[in-house]
Amino acid sequence: MVLWNFWHCCLWHTKWWAMVASFGELIFSVSLFWTGAVLSNTVHVIVSGMVFLVLIHGGPAAATMPPKPLLKSLQYAVTTSFGSICYGSLFTAAIRTLRWEIRGIRSKIGSNECLLCCIDFLFHIVETLVRFFNKYAYVQIAVNGQSFNRSARDAWELFQSTGIESLVAYDCSGAILLMSTILGGLITGTCMGVWTYFKQSDKAVMVGSTSMLMGMILVGLTVVVVESAVTSIYICYAEDPLLIQRWDPEFFEQMSEALHQRLQYRSARARQILNGRLDHLPHTSSI
Repeated sequence: MVLWNFWHCCLWHTKWWAMVASFGELIFSVSLFWTGAVLSNTVHVIVSGMVFLVLIHGGPAAATMPPKPLLKSLQYAVTTSFGSICYGSLFTAAIRTLRWEIRGIRSKIGSNECLLCCIDFLFHIVETLVRFFNKYAYVQIAVNGQSFNRSARDAWELFQSTGIESLVAYDCSGAILLMSTILGGLITGTCMGVWTYFKQSDKAVMVGSTSMLMGMILVGLTVVVVESAVTSIYICYAEDPLLIQRWDPEFFEQMSEALHQRLQYRSARARQILNGRLDHLPHTSSI
């Protein structure tokens, strides 16, 4: 972050270094987004490894649970799996940098803004898909210790073969966690803004906005841990449902019943669509 600010302040407004500064800003932007993605995905792999250890040993209080599981998961994430984490994070960083550059171009030109808006929207869709499949691929990395490419392929095949995506499609935990992050930021910003208003009213807006941002960041750090745990449970259930059954039989029954209902609904819906198409086909009389 410090290098990025130094580069931007020193070279961006220099006439002779305009092209060099643009290229350097692009490189530092990629590194900034890449660093953030690596840190976030490292936490994701650590939490996924912890969840897998808890499930495979039947609970955190099991006699077979290894000592200091958090330290073991951390060591595994920053050594064996760190190369795969960096490799997978590069895709997200590149897409975010392209979106950032497109938004910069949109603010400088007035023509073809609609085209740039459409391109930005397409990159947003691609980024969402990449992040969606990446988080399941990182669970495979934490569980099986595979490379990123193989983990992403195995996660996709696992979704296709088990039908677990029908549960993920109806999962509301992401929306709840997002609302929790926003609510935490709003509460923090409102409290600090009101307190500052009675102390120094001219700085209430600035302090409130900064506090809201910091509150969202702090709550977001907690939310990442919860989201990683939910993602890990889905993958572990798809890999071996007995892991969930040994850990919590009642929760296993609830997941199995929900998956069975979703698969039944999808089969009935597909059968209904197929019958509707067959009804619209022209009837041919036998000769």
